[in-house]
Amino acid sequence: MQRLAFKMTLNEGQKEVYKKRHNELWPELKQLLKEAGISEYSIFLDEETNTLFAFQKVSGAGGSQDLGKTDIVKKWWAFMSDIMQTNADNSPVSVELEEVFYME
Repeated sequence: MQRLAFKMTLNEGQKEVYKKRHNELWPELKQLLKEAGISEYSIFLDEETNTLFAFQKVSGAGGSQDLGKTDIVKKWWAFMSDIMQTNADNSPVSVELEEVFYME
């Protein structure tokens, strides 16, 4: 089981919209994530910097950011592109984080 973490940036004033959209996560996207081996997925917000911190446990080869070739993920990225920093293809600007400590 891998533990993956990455950070993204939310646009100013978009916290409630971001929460609402994730609380209403599309069933087909949730299913895709589960089929990709993602068993846990949490996203936290640092409101001082608008930094989103994401953590996921993955039993497959890669995490959620590796699913960008699927139509549903492309559609989700386009849906989210108005409230967060994105690349030209609408994927979130994402920085992988190195694990430097883990306690089981």
